[in-house]
Amino acid sequence: MTRWAMGVEYDGTHFCGWQHQPGLRTLEDAFATAIGTVADHTISLICGGRTDAGVHAAGQVIHFETEASRSSRAWVLGTNANLDRKASVRWALPVPEHFHARFSAIRRHYRYSIFNRSARSALHDGRATWVQAPLDVARMHEGAQHLVGEHDFSAFRAAECQSNSPVRRVDYLSVQREGELVYIDVAANAFLHHMVRNIAGLLIEVGRGLRGVDEVKTLLEGRDRRRNAPTAEPEGLCLRRIEYPEAFGLSDPV
Repeated sequence: MTRWAMGVEYDGTHFCGWQHQPGLRTLEDAFATAIGTVADHTISLICGGRTDAGVHAAGQVIHFETEASRSSRAWVLGTNANLDRKASVRWALPVPEHFHARFSAIRRHYRYSIFNRSARSALHDGRATWVQAPLDVARMHEGAQHLVGEHDFSAFRAAECQSNSPVRRVDYLSVQREGELVYIDVAANAFLHHMVRNIAGLLIEVGRGLRGVDEVKTLLEGRDRRRNAPTAEPEGLCLRRIEYPEAFGLSDPV
């Protein structure tokens, strides 16, 4: 039995999230079916970061075990041939049996994209959240710095979050503008359910002048989700990269 890791990407617009749900079109089912076709047996998948309906990924990582003997190239080309065009495998590598796509990860990187102009965009539809009101990116970035470090993020977790602890370590959080696009980039050891989208929702209100910069710190310390901003829409969120210890050789596999 060999354990394989795969780097995968997908447009989550037309999927009901990563996790299998009976009767619904999910990414877990799509990848498991495609990989299973190549392996010629049923495949069970583990992913590095579960994504919600409508959320995208450029650097998702999954692992599975198989007795099938295939080359890395065969796994990539064969799986892609059996996938929807909105999902694809970037690379495939054999890994030690102690590798775990979720528990071996040391850091996850997300980007939340905002399309910021008065008229909607046809080209960015489904890939960025549209905010018509002008956004003050400097205020957003300043407010975001209150969230860097290890904190109790109870004010930024979904009610249905199943994590045992609300404490997470945010390594960086930046907000920058590139023309009509505003990017919120964040990396942490792990994230609570809806944590990034709740951060984005609050920073959007700060950028619009509806909340003060220091209110980010007040909300964080208050730990009350009910006082926070509405959760930002899913289409702006993308899992960009998952980091693992160098020993696994997954830092930049080809």
